Amino acid sequence: MRNILFGDDALPLLKRIIRGSIYMEGLRGAGRVHFIGQVEEVGDETSRIRIFPEYAKGLYKLEDYSHIIVLYWLHLRDNEKDRSVLRVIPRAHEGAPEVGVFSSRSPSRPNPIGLCVVKLARIEKNILTVEGLDALVGSPIVDIKPYLPRAEMVADAKVPQWAERGPRT
Repeated sequence: MRNILFGDDALPLLKRIIRGSIYMEGLRGAGRVHFIGQVEEVGDETSRIRIFPEYAKGLYKLEDYSHIIVLYWLHLRDNEKDRSVLRVIPRAHEGAPEVGVFSSRSPSRPNPIGLCVVKLARIEKNILTVEGLDALVGSPIVDIKPYLPRAEMVADAKVPQWAERGPRT
C-alpha cells in the first residue's frame, strides 16, 4: 500500500490543501509567508510589537495568556551568505563546539526565522508590549501563538552540557 502523503500524489494533494498565504511549488520548492506585524521598539525591559490592522482581529482574547511565542523574520540575515550557513560555533555559549545550524539558535540559517517566548505585559489596540523579546527593531513578525505550558514545557528534556551555559536563547 502506498503512503498517499509521501507518494507520487503528494504534490497535487498538498496544492489542494494549502491555499492562501502559503503555496508550495514542490517538496523542495518555495512558499509565501505574510508578515503580520513588525517590532517597533526594543528596550532593556520591554519591547513593542505593532500588528498590522488587517490582522488585529486575530489578537482577540490573547490577553488571557501571560506568555506568548513570537516567530519573527531575522531580516538582517536574509541574504545568500547567511542562508547558506550549515555549521556554526554558538558564540553566546562559551566553550561550545562546532555544531550543525539545526543544533543551534544561530540567526544565520537557511530560513531566517527567530522564535522567542515572551511575557505579554499588555495589549493596546494592535500594539503588544512584551518582556524578554530578542528581536531587533524592524524585524517582521511571522506569527504569534499562545504559550501553553502543558504543550511546550518538557520536564525531562536533554541538552548538551555546553547549551546549559549562556543566555536563555
